[in-house]
Amino acid sequence: MKKVEIFDPAMCCSTGVCGPTVDPELTRIASAVYSLEKKGFAISRHNLTDDPGAFVDNRQVNQVLVDKGPDALPVVLVNGEVVKIAEYPTTEELAEWFETAPSELQEKPRVRVSLNINN
Repeated sequence: MKKVEIFDPAMCCSTGVCGPTVDPELTRIASAVYSLEKKGFAISRHNLTDDPGAFVDNRQVNQVLVDKGPDALPVVLVNGEVVKIAEYPTTEELAEWFETAPSELQEKPRVRVSLNINN
């Protein structure tokens, strides 16, 4: 089975729904990663803000940052090899790497929220 790692730039959250505007690219990749994780595939994301050690510990990512700087993020690795720099994988690429249909990578996380409107 393939292992995909996505090294994100520094950001407050990985969903793209924080801040004044929604980034559709971040919501797309968050949905795809969520769908793949739910199916048991080996995929992970590392945010420079929350997990800087992952960027230091990974030789390939560290070298990309040394050579190109933080504008090279996101960096995507498949089985430990850099396959994309400065852009997220397409839904089609993710589907190909994990041998699944692109339509199966659009599930959105569901969170239950309880509101008490009587108080």
